[in-house]
Amino acid sequence: MSRRKLVMVALCALAIVVGGWALTHSHPSAPAPSTAGGVGQSTCPIATLPREVADTVKRIHAGGPFPFPHSDGEVFANHEGHLPKQRRGYYHEYTVVTPRARDRSMRRIVTGGTPLAHPRQYFYTGNHYDSFCLVTDAGSQP
Repeated sequence: MSRRKLVMVALCALAIVVGGWALTHSHPSAPAPSTAGGVGQSTCPIATLPREVADTVKRIHAGGPFPFPHSDGEVFANHEGHLPKQRRGYYHEYTVVTPRARDRSMRRIVTGGTPLAHPRQYFYTGNHYDSFCLVTDAGSQP
C-alpha cells in the first residue's frame, strides 16, 4: 500500500473514532436542568425527559416486570458521590430502555428510599451515572 493511501486510511480511522466518541458523549435526550433545593442539585420534570422514563417509573410503581430483571432493582452504591450521601441500600437502579439499543445502554432511574414500589426520590441519568437530575414529579405518576 502506498504511503498516501496509508495516510488516508489512518485519517479515516481517526475520524471514525472521534465521531464515535462525540456521539457517545453528547446527550441530546438529557434534560436542560434547573437548580433547586440542595446545593448544585438539578431538577427535571418527567415531561422534559425521554418518554421511556415514564414507562420505567410505571414499572417501579407496579413492582415490575422489568426488562433486565437481573439488574433492575439492584442496590446502587453511589460510589462517585453524585447523589446525596445515604446509607448503603438506600438507592436502587432501574434501566430506562433506549430504543434500538442491544444492551442496557446508558440511561437509568435511581430511586432513593422505601418502599421500593413508591420511593421518596427519583433521579435520572442519561449518561451512565456521570450526572443526575432529581425528577420532581415521578412519585405522582400513575
